[in-house]
Amino acid sequence: MKELEKERSLFKVVKEELFTAVIGDIMDKMGYRHQFLPPQIQPLRDDMVVAGRAMTVLEADTFENVTPNSPNQVMRNDFGLMLEALDDLKENEIYICTGASPTYALWGELMSTRAMVLKAAGAVVNGYSRDTKGILELGFPIFSYGRYAQDQGPRGKVIDFRCPIKIEGVMINDGDIVVGDLDGVCIIPKEIEEKVIDGALEKVRGEKKVAKAIQGGMSARESWDTYGIM
Repeated sequence: MKELEKERSLFKVVKEELFTAVIGDIMDKMGYRHQFLPPQIQPLRDDMVVAGRAMTVLEADTFENVTPNSPNQVMRNDFGLMLEALDDLKENEIYICTGASPTYALWGELMSTRAMVLKAAGAVVNGYSRDTKGILELGFPIFSYGRYAQDQGPRGKVIDFRCPIKIEGVMINDGDIVVGDLDGVCIIPKEIEEKVIDGALEKVRGEKKVAKAIQGGMSARESWDTYGIM
């Protein structure tokens, strides 16, 4: 219970005080310079913000709903392991999925409804989402390529989850921190999360001082030389 409360407090601070730009700046300085997902992954609505732990999901293209005679059990299931992956979501986790070609939706309204019941934080998919009106009414944070109704049913299956995945060179492990806002989505590796968040909090609080100094007439050069922040 104490660990859950700690996690709730952590992600509350991240959502209220931090943003992807400052988090990315800190990781750049630490030598982690490729932690942003591709820019086409955007919030379904501009005010959506997500922060939580990755629940990694691997999808693959298929060409029929089920393949009854396949030796692979996954191919004999509708959606493969998608239903199992969805049901395995925990509080503060983010369903983050890749592996499919961008020709169908990887997330929808009923998936959002189930995720909300489980107190998940949101979903990030390397592809499209659908049922946009229903998702917006729910207010569940979704980050995707945008809106596209074509279903994954006969076109793709989840083949594994809670496994390492990679999105355009960004390695994502189950339990890594995922932060998304209007400027994109970044991944904080679990092993550096404390240093990154502490550094980002220090920087964002410093930026407020710089903004005040510039508003008071300080030049950009002087503010950089004084604070080392811009």
